[in-house]
Amino acid sequence: MNLFQIAWRNLRYRSLASALTILSMALGVALCVIVLGISGVINRSLERNSNVGYNLIVGSKGSATQLVFNTVFYLSQPVENLPYSYYMEFLNKSQRNALHEKISGQANEDEPNGRYSFLVGDGFAIPVCLGDYIGEHRLVATTPQFFNDLKYGDAGDEAYTFKAGRNFEDFSEQYGFFEAVVGSQVAANMNLKLGDEIFASHGPGNLVHEDAFTIVGILAPTGTPNDRAAFANIEGFFLLEGHTAPKRDDTGIELDKGLPLIETKNGEKTSSNLLTERLPIERREVTGILVRHGLIGAGLIRAVNKSKFAQAVSPIYEITQLLEYFVRPVQAVLLLMTLMVCLVSAVSILVSIYNSMNERTRDIAVMRALGASRDQVMLIIFSESLLITLIGACSGVVAGKIFTYCLSPIVEQRTGIKIPLLAFNMPYEPIVIGGLVLVGTLAGLIPALLAYRTNVARNL
Repeated sequence: MNLFQIAWRNLRYRSLASALTILSMALGVALCVIVLGISGVINRSLERNSNVGYNLIVGSKGSATQLVFNTVFYLSQPVENLPYSYYMEFLNKSQRNALHEKISGQANEDEPNGRYSFLVGDGFAIPVCLGDYIGEHRLVATTPQFFNDLKYGDAGDEAYTFKAGRNFEDFSEQYGFFEAVVGSQVAANMNLKLGDEIFASHGPGNLVHEDAFTIVGILAPTGTPNDRAAFANIEGFFLLEGHTAPKRDDTGIELDKGLPLIETKNGEKTSSNLLTERLPIERREVTGILVRHGLIGAGLIRAVNKSKFAQAVSPIYEITQLLEYFVRPVQAVLLLMTLMVCLVSAVSILVSIYNSMNERTRDIAVMRALGASRDQVMLIIFSESLLITLIGACSGVVAGKIFTYCLSPIVEQRTGIKIPLLAFNMPYEPIVIGGLVLVGTLAGLIPALLAYRTNVARNL
């Protein structure tokens, strides 16, 4: 019979104490696995979403973090809007002329280049309007350019594809200005399919607009917040009742609160879906502008921030700051707490084996009398500690992975990232678990030395 077999029989003889000690170790390791697994998902989600396909978000002055949360993650509320004419300052002469012709039906050959167009260069500027909801999901009103030009993914090189249907159009013969695309999670949660109609509201539980957008596309899963948002044609969004910008005087003071574009005939409202005229530029506002600038666009932030009512924010910088100063410190505190739990488990291994030594001094003396050396006796006790630690660690890893995998649907719904059953947070998870196994094994060193020094003659 080898030393491990003897150690195993000793554990079986003290089955209740051994099982409780193994359980404490398993719970500590499982807690570490869960914390490391979830923190890894949070990091991957934030890092993945920092590659949003554009360099800057331009919005109303206020909190830069709130602007990023609202525009990138759809988690916060917009503060103020920007005039649509300010968005046009990021367009060159030909783009502004084409936009004027599309909206008003008349080209303006004297249209100048936008104030910031030379800094945007070969990039683009995409307007977005936020604030409305489809059920409990955010509605993002934008242009078809959003899915045509933006990329996503870890390297920011993946194009958006559609699980079903297509991108919405600026104007279609079938649905006019009222086409929409929904994210994969929105479609799954609300049981939506192509051809269904969705109604915008100002929040869950609020009254919905009477005019519907028709779903023409369902996004393939992306692992980004876009999976849990709906996207509508901005031209149709402007035509919803109450979505016109207020008139302002030269100082910016509101002269009215914005009027609906819907005509009334004999006291009855005419559906916006039937309208073919676009909202005039002076009655439009946008929540934000997504800007991808060219090589000389580094000064765009400074140029925009000099204005009285707008700010330019780098989403990559803000997300990196969030990770560095908030998320990772919180993760470090949680990990420290779980490590303390594991250290307590290691102490329980020491106490369990140490207390059993008083009961086994005679057994050890008999083993020595039968020819066992001091080193063999010490290795038997040390092996008990190793077995307890290994069984507890393996059980904890399995339990932690299963628990984390069971949370995967909830995490995927919140972050868009699915947790595989055998995913490890490299390299931290193997290092931490290996360190815990080492500490737990070393906890048996003191009882092993005590066994080594057992006096044979006194205990026989």
